[in-house]
Amino acid sequence: MARGQSERLMPMILEVMAEAGLGFEAIDAIAVTLGPGGFTGVRIGLAAARGLALARARPLVGIGSFSALAATVPAWPPAGHVVAAIESKRAEIYLQTFAARGSDGVPVPHGSGRAVSPADLAGALPSGPVLMVGDGAARAVEVLVAAGRAASRAPDPGPCIAASVARLAAARALPSVDTDPPRPIYLRGADVTLPDGRKVQAPSPAPDRAHRPARPQ
Repeated sequence: MARGQSERLMPMILEVMAEAGLGFEAIDAIAVTLGPGGFTGVRIGLAAARGLALARARPLVGIGSFSALAATVPAWPPAGHVVAAIESKRAEIYLQTFAARGSDGVPVPHGSGRAVSPADLAGALPSGPVLMVGDGAARAVEVLVAAGRAASRAPDPGPCIAASVARLAAARALPSVDTDPPRPIYLRGADVTLPDGRKVQAPSPAPDRAHRPARPQ
């Protein structure tokens, strides 16, 4: 959705709960993606998840969007890497490489997530074939193939990413209810329009200054 996520999200959650035939008391924990992604979408998701967790006094588990995408790949390549690619809606592509999938199904990262320009993409990935997944996969594969790299796309995960988030959260030891809430993952600063009309990019938030919902007293 380009806009209107905040109005649609809570009714959609209620619809899913009704379809499952469950009440909120049946939920053991709340899981939410942390990004990277659109600033507004990441914050809306975290705020909604935090509200549900507080209302039901349930643990809140944060899952990185890269890991959630990599976990949707149905057949891990026997040789090569899986690369989760997310569109930044700018020139760069957000990506993270995963070397394998553990026995518990959790993807094993090969390096950290970063924003990479198309010109630097081929050199930013490990050698060998890569299997791309995510909404940035199509653009990334096009660039890599043009550069002579062996690259292909995994199926579009679609709604399966929600189940992936749940599986990854269930594989973890749940935090206590009063643990500090998960923080968003940002790979670039927000685009800001100044009073004089100029558009600039704000610095990326430092980890200790990232958005954190307030804890109730």
